[in-house]
Amino acid sequence: MRLPYNAKTVTGDRFEIDFPLHEETEDAVKVHQMLTTILETMDEQIKVLGPVGNGDVLQAMAMALAVRARIIHAPAATLREIVTTLVESNLAATLEAERQSPPAGHG
Repeated sequence: MRLPYNAKTVTGDRFEIDFPLHEETEDAVKVHQMLTTILETMDEQIKVLGPVGNGDVLQAMAMALAVRARIIHAPAATLREIVTTLVESNLAATLEAERQSPPAGHG
């Protein structure tokens, strides 16, 4: 299963990403909705906080993923495998997506 996703940055860049879904995905629509909510919430918080380094944003997101994974009752090796597999496959999907930038300059 795949999840097509259109991401737009605050600078207007767009990415059409074709995410691979884990074989045990229960509801792709809810995955899409949660992803959108997480990204929108991060954008809203950055507007409130002011300039935030990209590394700080990635670090906070990685920490949130780690905490959320730890909430699951499973052996550490299982959690490590799931998180690593999901991050690697989804990062690969985003890196394959072509950046579409708005035209620059005056018309």
